[in-house]
Amino acid sequence: MCSQNRHFNWRRMSAPDMAAVALIAAQVHPDYPEDEWVFAERLALYPDGCLLLEAGKQAAGYVISHPWWECQPPALNSLLRALPATPSTYYIHDVALLPVARGLGAASQLVDILMQLAQTADLATMSLVAVNDSQAFWARHGFASIEDPALQEKLHSYDTAARFLTKEVARR
Repeated sequence: MCSQNRHFNWRRMSAPDMAAVALIAAQVHPDYPEDEWVFAERLALYPDGCLLLEAGKQAAGYVISHPWWECQPPALNSLLRALPATPSTYYIHDVALLPVARGLGAASQLVDILMQLAQTADLATMSLVAVNDSQAFWARHGFASIEDPALQEKLHSYDTAARFLTKEVARR
């Protein structure tokens, strides 16, 4: 499932990676701060969905993802406590790439990896909250914005440009 080429390697995250993840998060998402314990909890709850991107031997990005409930994105910087017994979507909580990792195809390859994880979990959709002008990237990969007034307050807790996106999972 983890993929690599000459420039980068997506691998499963481990507890010792938390310091690097926190540093990347602070650099890439300074307007969306989350405490290290949020990442550590996601790793403990769903290690398959927590991957670290290495460029050479350096941490250059990460993804935090897990099964969740459709149209109910977790609040920023909050603990989940547990994953749902009957999830309805594969939720992409956070993707962060340092500038050195951009333009290598790592993010596009990551979308394929996440699709495989969603298929393995037998979930019908993938979903996320798009921030930092990332909506166009996700749209290129088949994600579409969901306009649901019930989501507006939670989305505005990220910022006024945040959008909830979803994509159907391709069946095997």
